[in-house]
Amino acid sequence: MFRFDQLGVFSALLTALTSVLSALVLLVVTKQLWSLRWTLTRDKKNKLPLPNGSMGWPLVGETFHWLFQGSNFHISRREKHGNVFKTHLLGKPLIRVTGSENIRKILLGEHNLVCTQWPQSTRIILGPNTLVNSIGDLHKNKRKILAKVFSRGALETYLPRLQDVVKSEIAKWCSEPGSIDVYAAAKSLTFRIAVKVLLGLNMEEERIVYVTKIFEQLMNNLFSLPIDAPMSGLRKGIKAREILHANMEKIIEEKMQRPNAEEYYDAFDYMLSSAKETGYELTVQELKETAVELIFAAHSTTASASTSLILQLLRHPAVVEKARAELETEGLGYDAHSTGLINTRGTESENKHQPTDTERTSLLSGSDHFDRLVDGTGVGPRDRSHIPYLTRDTLSQLRYIDCVVKEVLRFLPPVSGGYRTALQTFELDGYQIPKGWSVMYSIRDTHETAAVFQSPETFDPERFSSERDESRAGRFNYVPFGGGVRSCVGKELAQIILKTLAVELIGTAKWTLATEAFPKMQTVPIVHPVNGLHVNFSYKHHNTI
Repeated sequence: MFRFDQLGVFSALLTALTSVLSALVLLVVTKQLWSLRWTLTRDKKNKLPLPNGSMGWPLVGETFHWLFQGSNFHISRREKHGNVFKTHLLGKPLIRVTGSENIRKILLGEHNLVCTQWPQSTRIILGPNTLVNSIGDLHKNKRKILAKVFSRGALETYLPRLQDVVKSEIAKWCSEPGSIDVYAAAKSLTFRIAVKVLLGLNMEEERIVYVTKIFEQLMNNLFSLPIDAPMSGLRKGIKAREILHANMEKIIEEKMQRPNAEEYYDAFDYMLSSAKETGYELTVQELKETAVELIFAAHSTTASASTSLILQLLRHPAVVEKARAELETEGLGYDAHSTGLINTRGTESENKHQPTDTERTSLLSGSDHFDRLVDGTGVGPRDRSHIPYLTRDTLSQLRYIDCVVKEVLRFLPPVSGGYRTALQTFELDGYQIPKGWSVMYSIRDTHETAAVFQSPETFDPERFSSERDESRAGRFNYVPFGGGVRSCVGKELAQIILKTLAVELIGTAKWTLATEAFPKMQTVPIVHPVNGLHVNFSYKHHNTI
């Protein structure tokens, strides 16, 4: 009986082992067939091999590895397979590309070798009339119209109002008795700049808070399954878009009914003027969709960069002191304006540049009531800040702060890369990129591995100084805004926002980290601190008004 029991146990174990081995063999065979399936999709007319890499497991590919490993996923595979490797993410075969020469071919091959690829849900929610949904001549025409929105003259028009928004938001940070979540605060800042300055929408604070929440709803569902059903992400995104459109429709219709304006105030004015010059008639629907797209473009990435800027200022006090010394040298320091601050009202000592009528009007709109009551004393952010109205020429003289902003964008580019679809099979780094495959070029990896950058792992603004300027060695070693015909059309505005924020913070405020350690940075979908970056802000000088 005992032997019979032993035999029964042995038989059960053998059966279980056989089942496990069979399952493992089945998995291995299935994975090999899955890999073979993609190997067979290579272009037979092209003798070059597919890039090295793994297609992962059937259907899911390496998606779960990518989600759990974050940036380490790409780093480990780049180290193993090189600057061009294949993988399978989010249901599609993908070629990951790093390196200036490889990126150059991708970015300059738009409309020929590759085309921009956005998820279907993004295209539906943003609308058919947007820049991201246009290709060929239509893309060129729309980009030409938008170019005037970000021209030198337009940026000069925006700058005084932009600076007022920055002052107002910093006043909120400094008046808060506890710590501020910088990433959340930066998103509030960039949204207000987009709505109040870029689009010229004058709203009460309560309305801005409401519209901000609606826009967050749109952003949260921008990359969702393209299924239009009740309670689906796509349906929520479309609903948010319609609410945003409704808030813009009246001002757009009023602007379209005006005769030709002699003065330009916001993006709508510049778009309507540019469209008339090119003989293109913009509809109300096109303007509404373009307005949402402009907020989308200016909001998240600039908020990410603003957060990264403050993070690096926290980490590197020596950089702050050098930037502060530059402000003193350029006449923007506290000592140069402290006398004027004591008698800031009714005098001309506050600013080198006095605001125009348009600028004064802008100071009375939006959240100005808060501005004057921010700390219960009737003292507004312009009274607290000694920094005069800035101009583009003034900002261009701040060479070191320019280096700081550039290094922030190199060290922590807001977007890790961009996606394209191969329009035809082409060669890249000795491999074939098959027609129809997705291609992702990596901005972050290129910045980290470019040989032109000395000690790329070190935050060093001096690398962009006129004496060194390590980025001069190659056009595509430094690409925080992409390149080619799809380069960020608003990159100049983004840099102005970052420089203005740097000037106002370094010139007027002080800050300390509210947590024991700096947060980890997450890179997907854009760079941001895990669980936020919590900081205590206060003004450096408390003036008697």
